[in-house]
Amino acid sequence: MKKTFMGVRLKRLREERRLTQAALADKLGISLSYLNQMENNQRPLTLPVLLALNSAFGLDLQMFAEGDEARLMSDLKEVLSDPSLGETIATAEVREIALNMPAVGRALVGLHRRSRQAVEQAAALAARLGEDRQADAAMLPSTAFEEVRDFFYANHNYIAELDETAEQIALKINLKAGQAASALASHLESDFGVRIVLDGVDDIAAGTQRWFDGQTKTLHLSRRLHPGQQAFQLGTQIAMLSFDRELQALVDKAGLTSKEARGLARIGLANYFAGALVLPYALFLEQAEQRRYDVELLTQQFDVGFETICHRLSTLQRPSARGVPFFFIRVDRAGNISKRQSATDFHFSRVGGTCPLWNVYEAFANPGRILTQLARMPDERTYLWIARTVSHGRGGYLAPAKTFAVALGCDIRHAGSVVYSQGLDLSDPSVPTPIGMGCKVCERPECAQRAFPPIGRALQIDETRSRFAPYATS
Repeated sequence: MKKTFMGVRLKRLREERRLTQAALADKLGISLSYLNQMENNQRPLTLPVLLALNSAFGLDLQMFAEGDEARLMSDLKEVLSDPSLGETIATAEVREIALNMPAVGRALVGLHRRSRQAVEQAAALAARLGEDRQADAAMLPSTAFEEVRDFFYANHNYIAELDETAEQIALKINLKAGQAASALASHLESDFGVRIVLDGVDDIAAGTQRWFDGQTKTLHLSRRLHPGQQAFQLGTQIAMLSFDRELQALVDKAGLTSKEARGLARIGLANYFAGALVLPYALFLEQAEQRRYDVELLTQQFDVGFETICHRLSTLQRPSARGVPFFFIRVDRAGNISKRQSATDFHFSRVGGTCPLWNVYEAFANPGRILTQLARMPDERTYLWIARTVSHGRGGYLAPAKTFAVALGCDIRHAGSVVYSQGLDLSDPSVPTPIGMGCKVCERPECAQRAFPPIGRALQIDETRSRFAPYATS
């Protein structure tokens, strides 16, 4: 067992139980001086002491675990990098808060989030009134979208109630891989009396993929959708019709602060159900493991798009049957993140974009090609990433198309289970590309791609060098 210093948590436990140090030491069968040293982090909390705590108080020992430490540290580093604080907080201090005072850390993150939301709302109002100040801040993602993303992030991108129910329905209707559209259409018609109509370009509003007429019980789908997309829209409608109360209960439980956020969350949960219905958990996990998570083979097997497979792979976190814990992200050419899902503790920055050395941006220069990368974060954790572009057309020759880059990543310890690790030397420490969460929060001072210093750090001016000069040329 590695050395674990949990003095503050031990002291908090004692104070909650209203025990003196002497009384607690007596219950644990240790000396008063030894307990005092543990509470002051002069000695680690050992396994025998943990077992004594469990025996004396019937405690869940998870309260002394470090499982969420990395996630909380990432959030705290972002919060404490705010230049308005006027302080430079060392990584060691951040880790001390995350490890020994997690409740305080979570409170700080919550306060920062509310403060940031207020600033963004003020900036958006200023922009609507025609004021130029804080115009850049008004371009940040809306609070409602961020709230919904945080909800899925907090649930590790796995919603058990919806996933299990969707799988049961898939088994009930004997849904076959790659044949979901016809099976779901039959289910809607037989169980709900819904008629499916495929509409042409002129019959359905621009950009609309699904429209349900409740009076006539007619579901209109765009004729432009391929069978996999049709299946997804059919699954979403099944969720709306059959599990409205369940969706609303999950939304209410999330504690979202605005009507817009609650509406987005309901749609997001319905979409989650649709993905779980079209790609049932056990079947999809079995096929994914057999093919070593080869995304293109899975798209052929289930007749859905590359992005849909990547998104579903990031949700395989059922406690009794876990897949590789993937992170999923979708960006456009300007670096705007429109989707981000994480099954584990990889942290996507909300401050000033992401890292240009990340292969998700190189994908735009190689359309349709899968790029692989070993990337090392500033905390020395290394990840395997794949990235590829996806495009969505909306019509004829002159109609604009949407192009994104989607990326799928996992911790290097899982790389051996993934086909994309072939040909990569996982043991050579010089192979991974050093990346960060964005220049404003990245601590790599010697990065050749750095655009500006990290926020909260004093800028050291050196007239003999051109680094960070506003008009310097290469």
